[in-house]
Amino acid sequence: MTSTTDFDNVEITQQYSRINTRFELLGEELDNDNSSARLFERSRIKALADEREAVQKKTFTKWVNSILFRVSCRISDLYLDLRDGRMLIKLLEVLSGEKLPKPTKGRMRIHCLENVDKALQFLKEQRVHLENMGSHDIVDGNHRLILGLIWTIILRFQIQDIVVEMGQVDGTQRESRTAKDALLLWCQMKTAGYPNVNITNFTTSWKDGMAFSALIHKHRPDLVDYSGLKRSNPTHNLQNAFNVAEQTLGVTKLLDPEDVFTENPDEKSIITYVVAFYHYFSKMKALAVEGKRVGKVLDHAIETEKMIDKYETLSSDLLTWIQLTIIVLNNRKLANSLTGVQQQLQSFNSYRIVEKPPKFQEKGNLEVLLFTIQSRMRANNQRVYTPKEGALVADLNRAWEHLERAEHERERVLRDELIRQEKLEQMARRFDRKASMRETWLVENQRLVAQDNFGYDLPAVEAAKKKHDAIETDVAAYEERIQGIVAISKELESERYHDNKRIDVRKDNILRLWDYLQELLKARRARLDKNLTLQRIFQEMLYIINWMDGMKARLLSPDFGKHLLEVDDLLQKHALVEADITVQAERVHNANAAALKFANGDSYKPCDPQVIKDRVQHLDLCYQELCALAAQRRARLEQSRRLWNFFWEMAELESWIKEKEHIFSSLDYGKDLTSVRVLQSKHSAFENELGARCAHLQEIMDEGDKMIQARHFGVGDCMEDVRRQWQQLEELAAFRRQNLQDTQRFFQFQGDAEDLKAGLLDIKRQMTSDDMGHDEYTTQRLLKRHRDLRNEVAKNGATIDALTKQAAALPEELRNTPDIQRRLKDIRDLYMELMSLCDLRQKKLDDAMALYTIFSETDSCELWMGQKETWLVGLDVPENLEDLEVVQNRLSILASDMANVQTRADDVNKAVKQLEDSRHPCTKEVKECQLRLNKRWEAFKAMVEDKKRKVDSALSYHNYGLECDETEAWIRDKTRVIKSTQDLGNDLNAVMTIQRKLYGMERDLAAIEDKLNFLRSEADQLAKDHPDNAADILSRRAELDLAWDNLRASLKDREDSLGEVSKLQTFLQDMDDFQSWLFKTQKAIASEDMPETLPQAEQLLNLHDAVYDDMDAHEEDYHKVRDTGVAVTQGQLDDPQYQELDKRLKGLDRGWDELHKMWDSRKGFLDQGLGFQLFMRDTKQVETILNNQEYTLAHTDKPDTLDGAEQALKKHEDFVCTMDANMEKLASTLEGGQRLVDSGNLDSPRVQDKMDSIHDRYNKNRGKANEVTGILKDNRDLQHFLQNTQDLTLWINEKMLTAQDMSYDGDRNLHTKWKKHQAFMAELASNKDWLNKIDQEGQELMDSKPDFEPIVTVRLAKLHELWDKLESTAEDKACLLFDANRSELFDQSQADMKKWLAELQKELQGDDEVKDLTNANILLKKHQVCLCPPHLQQTENHVRDRARELEDLQEAVQKDFQQLLTPLAQRRGKLEAAKAVHQFYRDLADEILWVEERLPLAMSDEHGSNLQTVQLLLKKNQTLQREMKGHQPRVNEVLERGRRMASLKEVWARLQEEMAKRRDRLNGSNRAQQYYNDADEAEAWIGEQELYMIADDKAKKTHLLPHQVQQFQETAARLHAQYAGDQATEIQAQEKEVVEAWKALLDACDGRRKRLEETADKFRFFTMVRDLMAWMESTIQQIETQEKPRDVSSVELLMKYHQGIRSEIDQRGPKFSDCVAHGKALLARKHKYSAEIKDKLIQLMEKKKEMMTKWDDRWDWLRLLLEVCQFARDASVAEAWLVAQEPYVASKDLGQTVNEVEKLLKRHEAFEKSTATWEERFSALERLTTVCGGNDCVCACVYLCVFVCVSMQEAGLQEAGSLELLDASVSGQTPREGEPRAATLPADPLSPKAVLQEGMLGRKHDLEASGKKASNRSWNNLYCVLKPGQMSVYKDAKSFGHGSTYHGEDPLSLGNAKWEVLTNYKKKKHVFILRDTGQTTDRPRSVTTPAQDRYIRTSHLGTGWQQQLPELHQERTIPPSVLRLSAIG
Repeated sequence: MTSTTDFDNVEITQQYSRINTRFELLGEELDNDNSSARLFERSRIKALADEREAVQKKTFTKWVNSILFRVSCRISDLYLDLRDGRMLIKLLEVLSGEKLPKPTKGRMRIHCLENVDKALQFLKEQRVHLENMGSHDIVDGNHRLILGLIWTIILRFQIQDIVVEMGQVDGTQRESRTAKDALLLWCQMKTAGYPNVNITNFTTSWKDGMAFSALIHKHRPDLVDYSGLKRSNPTHNLQNAFNVAEQTLGVTKLLDPEDVFTENPDEKSIITYVVAFYHYFSKMKALAVEGKRVGKVLDHAIETEKMIDKYETLSSDLLTWIQLTIIVLNNRKLANSLTGVQQQLQSFNSYRIVEKPPKFQEKGNLEVLLFTIQSRMRANNQRVYTPKEGALVADLNRAWEHLERAEHERERVLRDELIRQEKLEQMARRFDRKASMRETWLVENQRLVAQDNFGYDLPAVEAAKKKHDAIETDVAAYEERIQGIVAISKELESERYHDNKRIDVRKDNILRLWDYLQELLKARRARLDKNLTLQRIFQEMLYIINWMDGMKARLLSPDFGKHLLEVDDLLQKHALVEADITVQAERVHNANAAALKFANGDSYKPCDPQVIKDRVQHLDLCYQELCALAAQRRARLEQSRRLWNFFWEMAELESWIKEKEHIFSSLDYGKDLTSVRVLQSKHSAFENELGARCAHLQEIMDEGDKMIQARHFGVGDCMEDVRRQWQQLEELAAFRRQNLQDTQRFFQFQGDAEDLKAGLLDIKRQMTSDDMGHDEYTTQRLLKRHRDLRNEVAKNGATIDALTKQAAALPEELRNTPDIQRRLKDIRDLYMELMSLCDLRQKKLDDAMALYTIFSETDSCELWMGQKETWLVGLDVPENLEDLEVVQNRLSILASDMANVQTRADDVNKAVKQLEDSRHPCTKEVKECQLRLNKRWEAFKAMVEDKKRKVDSALSYHNYGLECDETEAWIRDKTRVIKSTQDLGNDLNAVMTIQRKLYGMERDLAAIEDKLNFLRSEADQLAKDHPDNAADILSRRAELDLAWDNLRASLKDREDSLGEVSKLQTFLQDMDDFQSWLFKTQKAIASEDMPETLPQAEQLLNLHDAVYDDMDAHEEDYHKVRDTGVAVTQGQLDDPQYQELDKRLKGLDRGWDELHKMWDSRKGFLDQGLGFQLFMRDTKQVETILNNQEYTLAHTDKPDTLDGAEQALKKHEDFVCTMDANMEKLASTLEGGQRLVDSGNLDSPRVQDKMDSIHDRYNKNRGKANEVTGILKDNRDLQHFLQNTQDLTLWINEKMLTAQDMSYDGDRNLHTKWKKHQAFMAELASNKDWLNKIDQEGQELMDSKPDFEPIVTVRLAKLHELWDKLESTAEDKACLLFDANRSELFDQSQADMKKWLAELQKELQGDDEVKDLTNANILLKKHQVCLCPPHLQQTENHVRDRARELEDLQEAVQKDFQQLLTPLAQRRGKLEAAKAVHQFYRDLADEILWVEERLPLAMSDEHGSNLQTVQLLLKKNQTLQREMKGHQPRVNEVLERGRRMASLKEVWARLQEEMAKRRDRLNGSNRAQQYYNDADEAEAWIGEQELYMIADDKAKKTHLLPHQVQQFQETAARLHAQYAGDQATEIQAQEKEVVEAWKALLDACDGRRKRLEETADKFRFFTMVRDLMAWMESTIQQIETQEKPRDVSSVELLMKYHQGIRSEIDQRGPKFSDCVAHGKALLARKHKYSAEIKDKLIQLMEKKKEMMTKWDDRWDWLRLLLEVCQFARDASVAEAWLVAQEPYVASKDLGQTVNEVEKLLKRHEAFEKSTATWEERFSALERLTTVCGGNDCVCACVYLCVFVCVSMQEAGLQEAGSLELLDASVSGQTPREGEPRAATLPADPLSPKAVLQEGMLGRKHDLEASGKKASNRSWNNLYCVLKPGQMSVYKDAKSFGHGSTYHGEDPLSLGNAKWEVLTNYKKKKHVFILRDTGQTTDRPRSVTTPAQDRYIRTSHLGTGWQQQLPELHQERTIPPSVLRLSAIG
């Protein structure tokens, strides 16, 4: 059975179909007939349809909004807002009352389609038929389908359920109607009887508005005055009805009057509106029945309403009171005093007793009232009243709970504040007590510090300084107590104590007193320092004056020397004296300047200024007198040295001139070019030596002139003689040099001329040949050879010019010789003859070549033309088309051959022209040949053109006919295809058939049209060429035009007949085109062509990318075809034709996807091919490189000179470097190939093979290169050996001349000859190493390369033969000279021996008094030098040797020497005894001083004022006891060595006794302070407990409460059973309230217990922290204790004790970890006092870090101090050895005979071996004083020595020689001869020339003057040299050696300089600033090597000397004495 909805849907479908058909018909009619009437009709119909659509849209929109209003939604545009499906789903949910699937989120089309599908699927489930409607129609906004959908929904959910029953007719049953018919029947029934109302439809029956008014009047007569309505006023009627319905009835106004009052109202819109009236009135009828029931309960409801009002009023008032009370209770503005807080607590208790109980009763009444209201409403079946939000019973209870909570918090806050105020009062009382104590202590110490009782000498001032240090230490320790007062004040201030102003005033007073005490201490320290400094300056002045008095006696000596050596020795001694004086100048200046600072100025004066000035004046006078004496002696010594040095230099120079005159006088100038060059080389060496001597001669002459001016006699004659000899020598050298050059040029000219003439004659022989060739090939070969000869002749022209210039440069006597002129003339004539022969032969060869070319080319061309002419004559134009094509092809081949022949003919014409110009004898024959060839060639070309034209014309005519036939058949075929489609119909199958048949029709028609245009032009041309056949040609063209017109007409008719089917046809056409493109593209991509070259690979890849671009361009076509196909096939899949179309579409999808996959596959294939081709390109480049390498390695020569060998080796090394550079290219190629192999490239095997080949070739080349390197190095070594042998041979030959000189000039120069020969023998001995090195080099060369053994052996044998001859000659000469000089040596030896014995005896007779330990050490060392076994043995040997030589002196010398041995032994014993005595006194004084330093600590009355201080003093006392225990062995040793020990014993016993007493006193103080501390803690605990006493009573009551609550519950249960109703409810409520209060009380107890536990945890943690902090403070004090170790054992003992401290720290580690863990656990639990706990934890961690840092610093200092002590110990031993060896090294005994010299040499070798064994020890000592960083070493010796000296003096190291080596290394001085002294003498100043430190530093110049920036402030790396009192700057070490400072800068004086380390400078590390206060110049310097970090740290170590130099770490003044021990002490 078909439902009404189905009929309606069918009706709707039919209507739309009619509308569509109408519009289609109208369109066709409009196309066929364009009359104005039809146009008007169509426009009118369209306007009506649009108007109806607009009315429906508006009506449906309003209807949808009226439905969506229920869910608070609306739409604005029906077409747009339903597209996403969301509103459609909500609309269906509201109408159906069912839950639809949740809409999909998102705004994409796919999401919209999914949502609409959900709605449509729901309609289908409701059996709503949707015809031709899909989700895409709604999403795309199809107007008609959307309106149809809404109308369908209205029918289903608004109209379908309407049912109206009709009355019985003729006794039949009632009939019922549904849907639209029922609605129409209902309207008719309701309006029956109303005038002017006749409802028959839903269109025109409603136009006048009477029907709407009648419906309203029927149900609500009171709303409409129907009688007043008039049918003639429909607009008013409609407006009135719609307004009443909307405003009164609530029916949405779906229509407007103008929508209804139209010619044809919209039926659907009116039905929709009428349905709204129907549903409203149906609902109103049901409500009327229910209205009667409401009246019965109204009265009861009014009463209930009053009760409700009362409840709300009371609850509102109660809530207001609760809120206001909570605000008051939450007010935390409490009184800031104890009394005020107590009053607030009393007010709070009053509130709880008086104000709160009535409100609690009111709350219970409200609960009863609400229960009554709800009971009445339940009895009346009313909805139970629920109070509004905030007035519920639960809200009241919740508010009351908030009140209770606020009340509890108020009580807790008040009690906490009460406790806090009580604590603050206690803290204020404690502050007042401690403040009184601090004020008293500060006043007393101010009175003590104000006294200045320093004393008037150095010991007294030093004692005052130590006392002041103790005061400062006590004051510094008291600072913690002052800070404690400040901390209490800050805590009171932070806690807002009410009397905080008074606290601040008293705190400020204490701080003022503290600051005043600090100022007094600082001022007293300054005054004390000034007194101490002044006393030290006075002591320094005394030392200087004593030293100057001793120096004056030495300067008054009358000895000025009798010969040069003696004068030099005196000058050296005087230089040392002057250096000492210069050093003392700075010392005097500093002492005076420092002293005058105290005499001048307005500041504090520690002494009378006049006394200071007198001492300064006396010191200046002494120093000026000393300087004047030194200058006078220096001048006299210099004059003496100048004279003796001049005579010695002149004698040496005169001897050298005579020696060279003999060499330059030789007449040997060589016999050939080679010998001349050897002589020139030797002469050049002689001239270089002469030039070097010339400057020396000029210096000597200048010095002689000065001496003549000074009136020295005998100087002028000597100078004139030498000048004359020197001038003769220069003239002789120049004459020989010129002769050698002339001889060399003469021999060179002869050789060059002979070579040139021989070459020219050979060329002439070839030029005069008559051979011109017998054919073209031989002549061409002769021409090439002739060109080479001509070039060679041209090059010889330049050679002739050079030879002419070479002859012109010869001397005149050689240049004008007949031989040279004849040679030049012969060469020039020969050259000119050759040039003329060249031109003549060139012309002959060119003519012969041209003649042979003409004849051969002419014959070949004529032969070819004869063959082709024969073929053309026999060639006829064929009639057959195929034969014509063959003939045409042959003619085209002939044309290409004719082009080649034309070129050959042109060559013949050029050759003929050449012969005509040269007037060749065969010109006539050649011309005839040319004419014959050209004439025949022109005739042949004309014949060919004529034949070709005929063949082309015939071929065109035949082709025209064929093409016309083909084109006509083509046109007819297309016409037949078009006509065959007329009977196929318009369905899909027919369209597809038409499409298949007409596929490509348009392209074919375009091609046919182009073909016709071509045939038309071809016909015109053929008609002209073939007039006989013109008619036939034109008729064929006319037939083609007619067929073409028929085809176009058929096509136009078919297009007109198809109409709308053309769209489907277009789609099919597009799909066919796309499939065609797809197939073509797939075919193109499917190609498997592999690129063979790199350009081809790149081209294929570009083409492949272009295909992808084409695919992107067709992607839009694909989607267009795909979407169109889906639209066409949608809903038509039942049709087999559409199924086939769907398959094609799916095939299209598969083809599109496969196309992309194929493209990707082909892309990878081409990428692999490109990679392979790139690899092949790289391999070609690599192979080229390898080929070059192989060629270079195969052509390597071995030069025969050293320079050539080195150049060849360097060239080969450059080649190897090039190989290394190319290795990168090779490696990148191999890496690329490996990547191809790893990626699986198709050509991987080929790639691997190529890689293996390259790798093998490279390895071979590398091996070959290494082999060549070895060969060249061996050759270089051989040439180096040969060069060395040659140099040594030349040197031996030169020295042989000197050795063979046996001329003696008499006795006057005999000694000089002997000295010179000694120097000559020494030179031979020194150069013996040269020979040995050559022997060693030759032996190594033979061992490594046996091939060189013959050459090396021969050279070495010759060399040794020459050397042996030279040695024998020199020894013979030495014997002769020695015999001649024996008598003179005898006299000299006798005098030397006597002088030595006299000096030794004088040394023994000296009665030097031993004054102190230092003097004893010096004298003992001097004596040990004489008595040490090596020196004694040396003396005895010396005596025996001289005794043998001088027999007359033997007995006397032996006797004198034996007499000296016994006094020497006696003096040694005395000196050792004196040293032991002075050493004992020194040690005794040191020990007494050590004990006296510690007695004040043992006798101190400071016992501490609190527990921490006492514990700290106990730690210090224990440390002192351990120190005494460690020092006990030293005291025992001193006591055992001395007899007078009573004083030391007494002092030591007293110290031990005082230490025991102090220990007892400190223990008692510790117990007392412990008691006081426990009492304070107990008092604090009692105070805290008092605060909780108030809560004790409550605690007692709390124990009774559980029993009381239990009794209350039992009573409540009993009463609840007895009573019922309201009383039972009230009882239950009270019971509940009590139970809840009990639970709250229990919760409060738990909270309090938790808080108490947290407080206990806090105090437990604080106790642990306090104990650890106290322990760490004491440990830090132990670490910082100033110990002064004396030697290595003391340092090791301190290190052991320091390790014990570390062990104690490690043992405390678990306690520390537990404390930290406990603190972190409290923080993790978020403890109430987390902030305080965190602060304590941070303090603990920082304290531990500080302790560990101080331990590490102390450990580093001890380690460095251990190294220093070890250095001092080793240095002492080394210094003793050096002092023992000084006499031997300073000895002037060089031997008088050969045997003596050999013995001395042996002894010296033994000494050198001994020195070698000591070298390692000295190296170890040097490493301790040198800091090295990489290749640059910076000597830190000076700074380390400063540290060593200061540390040793602090430690009291006074052993002999312990610091001697250090001072010697700093000063750079050696003891003068005859005055040996130890390095520990304090009076020795530093030499001003001594280099203390040198090395590279970075410098930046900041300021040039005060406030003026330097012009250049960049960093420069400069070579800095530190000397005493000054610093110099050089560019590098070489400049320092030359004495040239950087930019000529003067040395920087350090007298007023200051320096400081720049820790905040971040651009460079280790930077310090050096500021010269006199020049105001800042020079920051940076130590740039890592090792300088140690140097900086070294200057920061050592707490002992830091105290003595307190400004060492900061800005400080550097006096010159800072590097000296005596100045620092």
